[in-house]
Amino acid sequence: MPASPYQPTEASRADVRRTQIRSAAADCFRLHGFHGTSIAQISKAAGMSTGHIYHYFENKEAIIADIVAQDLERLLTLTAELRAASDVKAAMIERAVEGVRDNLDPSTAGLQLEIVAEAARNPHIAGIVRAADKQCRDSLAETIHATRLAAGHEDNAAALAGMVEAISAMFEGLRIRAIRNPDIDRDVVVRVFRRMVSDLLTQPT
Repeated sequence: MPASPYQPTEASRADVRRTQIRSAAADCFRLHGFHGTSIAQISKAAGMSTGHIYHYFENKEAIIADIVAQDLERLLTLTAELRAASDVKAAMIERAVEGVRDNLDPSTAGLQLEIVAEAARNPHIAGIVRAADKQCRDSLAETIHATRLAAGHEDNAAALAGMVEAISAMFEGLRIRAIRNPDIDRDVVVRVFRRMVSDLLTQPT
């Protein structure tokens, strides 16, 4: 008998549980760091037993992998939406506002920096982070290429890679600035970033 629209399926219940654990773990990682966080702490924050945690995630590394996967899905969706826009350049410039806001959010910045710090010392996490980054870079390069081609610019792979790294460094660098300077003027940064993105998309290499 098919599930009623008002009755969650086993798969949907599992998704809810995983989201609950992921959110609780993210809070713990921000507060205590990856190594300072135990499964017991995540269990308490999530309001479920440690057995439930291990039912969905083998260990803390698996939870980080799930967090990275969720971020990757969001970014790939974003770049796909940009490519589908009637004016890709205008869409990219406008979404710069959202990018500045997200990367300057202290809670987001703290979690992302903690994951990168763990990747610097943990080969398994490094592999997860780098694989996700490669997919993001490829999708962003495709988006930039389409935009610049429409503007009459033919760029080789090396030039596109350089642009991708420049844009990535711009936005990811905001995470460090969010911690170093929590009083940063977001409106000023948005204006500067919109201009920088516009220049990068239109100026010849």
